[in-house]
Amino acid sequence: MELTLLKSKLHRVKTTHAELDYEGSCAIDIDLLQAANLREYEQIHIYNVTNGERFITYVILAEAGSGIISVNGAAAHKAQPNDYLIICSYAVMHEESVDQFKPKLVYVDDDNKITCTSTKISEQKK
Repeated sequence: MELTLLKSKLHRVKTTHAELDYEGSCAIDIDLLQAANLREYEQIHIYNVTNGERFITYVILAEAGSGIISVNGAAAHKAQPNDYLIICSYAVMHEESVDQFKPKLVYVDDDNKITCTSTKISEQKK
């Protein structure tokens, strides 16, 4: 059996741009991409914490160290500057590989600078 698991997550990044007339879908600071193990043109799911929108698009590169999170093209209707987003990618793997797999989780401050990374989400409590 194959399962789909969370591969990468950028948690609560802040949208810096929403560009309707720009080619491409979501430009992300290269430093954030590397920390989260995301690749150029990889499919991503974006969850807008600010307005509840959820959509699928792909990654394009933004300058390293810039903090840029730019939602572009038609997707720009779903996010505005200063919206908080959770950006995730998923991987399909054989059930036998699941126990050894660890996702790359990246947490940032309000300037989209990395504050910490992890491979485990804390257990939710009451």
